[in-house]
Amino acid sequence: MRKLAFGYSTTCNSRCGHCVAAEDFGAGRKMEYDKAREIIVELSRAGVGGISFSAGEPFLYIDEIAGLVKLCSQIGIYTRIVTNSYWAGTVESADQQVAELKKSGLCQLRLSYSRWHQKHVNRDNVMNAALSCQKAGMDYFISFVTDFSPVDDQYEQFLRKHGLMFFPEPVIYAGRAASFKRRPIATDYQANCCSMNPYLSPDLDMYACCDAGSHFQQTNFFYLGNLKDNTVEQLFARSETDRLHNFIRTMGISNIASFARMKAREIITYSKCDLCRKLFDCPETLARLRANMAQLEAWRR
Repeated sequence: MRKLAFGYSTTCNSRCGHCVAAEDFGAGRKMEYDKAREIIVELSRAGVGGISFSAGEPFLYIDEIAGLVKLCSQIGIYTRIVTNSYWAGTVESADQQVAELKKSGLCQLRLSYSRWHQKHVNRDNVMNAALSCQKAGMDYFISFVTDFSPVDDQYEQFLRKHGLMFFPEPVIYAGRAASFKRRPIATDYQANCCSMNPYLSPDLDMYACCDAGSHFQQTNFFYLGNLKDNTVEQLFARSETDRLHNFIRTMGISNIASFARMKAREIITYSKCDLCRKLFDCPETLARLRANMAQLEAWRR
């Protein structure tokens, strides 16, 4: 099943220090509502079964997003909204908003949470939103963005104290976080395969990766094209037939890094997304990989 991150608007009401969308604050870019509906129908015909409304803060246009969610529900597309929970300042407002979205057919809320988010939105808002989901029978989870610093322990403890479901996600050193000093981590030597769900921007640009892929400024490795000049099917096919994209999905980024002569002890200090950026946003490394695809394909157990 194909999935897609749908960037309806890049407008956000927060300026979080870690956000990959460094340039998108205040008067951001926005898709036309009728055009968005047309695209969703085309996505369905192309076999897309899951859409995540993300990019800026979707709740700033919640009436329009709810309309798109309802359309998705009618044509059998699973929907998720990614939000900072600014709208859940009280239990009552959270309950009302979640109940209305459930009526529209929303399947899941993904609640963003971190020490950067919580400089702009009270952490109680995230708790209110999560508890409202529990009461309404709405699926949810909290995306806890962290650089694994001890300072984040208190933020994790808050979630545990209130019995909220959360999953830690490594900060991506791109956008506003590009200036951060990278904290080396030490993990098991894991494959780091990635399903790479595409991202569609409000300008109708499509990228093969929905995380930092649109910020690979040196190589544009994940850029697939624009819907003004291509069909949805054509853009999906470009990634699905790209051998290197498929190696990321099946072989994993760590094995590609090893083939590219990175030392094992260096590979394990990177999170998946940052290792991907190091490899594929380097023109020299990317050219070397493209030129040696047969040897790379043989680099497996």
